[in-house]
Amino acid sequence: MEEARKPRILIVEDDYENQKFLELFLSRKFEVEVCDSEETFYNQMKEKKFDIILMDISLRGHKDGLRLTEEIRANPETKDIPIVALTAHAFQRDRDNALRAGVDTFLTKPIMNNALMEAIKNTLYEKKGIKI
Repeated sequence: MEEARKPRILIVEDDYENQKFLELFLSRKFEVEVCDSEETFYNQMKEKKFDIILMDISLRGHKDGLRLTEEIRANPETKDIPIVALTAHAFQRDRDNALRAGVDTFLTKPIMNNALMEAIKNTLYEKKGIKI
């Protein structure tokens, strides 16, 4: 029996230590790709199809995670990709802005590993019907 393909997740995170941790942690359940800026984000989005995106809000470059989320939602080819925001911005207005931009789930750093995995799995199931 052929093993089902792992869902593909794009981690959009500009902090190298966070990238490495998330990549290692999520690779048990996902096929993981990482990008750290708007430039690498656009390259990844052109090259591959993703089942879900883990989006940091603060990024290097001209566009932050909210702007990238708005662009994902405005594009007919990518508008249905679930987006989980993971950010250090913890104020209610940050949550409101993220939800308004189009994120499906809003999480703040620091977060317990199991809570992060559950939130990603639940969002993927609710939005795409993919069960892990």
